[in-house]
Amino acid sequence: MKRNKTHWWMAFGLMMVIALVACGATGAKNKTAETGKTSRAQSEKTAPLTPLTYDPRISLAPLVERVGDAVVNIQITQKVRMRGGMPGGNLFEFFFGPQGQEGGPFGRPAERQRQSMGSGFIIDASGLVVTNHHVVKDADEIEVKLHDSRTFSAKLVGSDERTDVALLKLDKASGLPTVTFGSSADMRVGDRVVAIGNPFGLDHTVTEGIISAKERIIGAGPYDDFIQTDASINPGNSGGPLFNLKGEVIGINTAITRTGQGIGFAIPSDLASSVIASIQSSGKVTRGWLGVTFQPMDADLARALGAPNADGALVSEIVADSPAQKGGVQVRDIIVGVAGKKVKNASELPARVAVLKPGQKVVFDLLRNGKPAKVTVEIGEMADDGEGVSGAGKGKGAGKDAEAAKQLGIEVVPLDDNLKRRLQADAVKSGVVVSAVKPDGPAARGLREGDIIVEVNREAVTDVASFHKRLSDLRKGDDVLLQIYRRGTWRFLVIRL
Repeated sequence: MKRNKTHWWMAFGLMMVIALVACGATGAKNKTAETGKTSRAQSEKTAPLTPLTYDPRISLAPLVERVGDAVVNIQITQKVRMRGGMPGGNLFEFFFGPQGQEGGPFGRPAERQRQSMGSGFIIDASGLVVTNHHVVKDADEIEVKLHDSRTFSAKLVGSDERTDVALLKLDKASGLPTVTFGSSADMRVGDRVVAIGNPFGLDHTVTEGIISAKERIIGAGPYDDFIQTDASINPGNSGGPLFNLKGEVIGINTAITRTGQGIGFAIPSDLASSVIASIQSSGKVTRGWLGVTFQPMDADLARALGAPNADGALVSEIVADSPAQKGGVQVRDIIVGVAGKKVKNASELPARVAVLKPGQKVVFDLLRNGKPAKVTVEIGEMADDGEGVSGAGKGKGAGKDAEAAKQLGIEVVPLDDNLKRRLQADAVKSGVVVSAVKPDGPAARGLREGDIIVEVNREAVTDVASFHKRLSDLRKGDDVLLQIYRRGTWRFLVIRL
């Protein structure tokens, strides 16, 4: 019995020791957990935002909390001169004459202030802010308001109307929150995106959606290549960022369609970041230059030129002594790739070339006579005019009917010195001038009065007789490849008889 009692006390003591150890472990564990929670909270504020640090299916709040402070509200003030000393001053003008002239009864023209709003985002802690060119265009004063209600006056560092991108510098700013550019090329149709901005002056409005389409052409200029999204974008969102789920800026919200809902457009970050980098380094935008005039491909041109499809941009003219000429690019070449990136259509070519650095040697992938080819071109620097898709013009010619041309539904006359002057065609050595186009003829789809036909099926046209000869063997259903000159531009057309 005594021995059992001793054993009992020993067992009790052992249990107490185990309990104390367990309590200590639990306390240490809780303390460690609390310490870990604190360290995680601190690290989440500084660690790169990746899909692994939060679950976007549950909430986008971590993303918004991370990047929202770098989104700003831009307020623009523009001084507008008024005709009279007061709005609607016609009564004064009736008695005293037109107002707003020096020495008049009311002195100098009256001025009023016009205000507008936009959005932007900070890319450097010293206060560099990206926005749209059209947001700050003609601004006399620019004020930028941060999410924490601080305001800064801003000056324009540089702006580019062609891409609608501008860079501002905040006065006396430092230590500001920033965001970074991601790759718009890596984004896919269907990827989720988040827009933050100031629609209708409503600060830091967050909208969410997907990328609805890429490479949208909306008629906005030579670098027409937009990301389309259904994340709500409204007036005041212009210049604000479009984020991917990593918190990277993959677009600048720029345009909307007023006739529809859920359709907004953003400048791809790959284009915008190269423009911003150029403005930062030199205060202006430096673009690459190839030196060609080109036009879109279509199924008819592809068939006539032996191309497998209508991808690429068709070279219709090469500027003398240009990088393209020196590099070996030829008229009728189809450019299908630049520096390893495919050119699916002609609208992509200006943007592909513009981001290249002058002096850089770049490989161009071509289709020449239906066969793949490569040339290496040393890129030049684009002047203000640049290159683009051949424009359309209209001239007039006159003359008698050419019998063979009736197969095309046109009338042609010889190209003489008088017509050269009238059509501003000093660059054309020989050809025939289209003097009339039959409305229901085969050529009505592409040819116009005043066009100068210089080639038929890759053979030169020297006069009306040679034009007849080029057409003499053609039959109904044949395709005719024409090279024409139209108001300063060269282009190709395919007409089916």
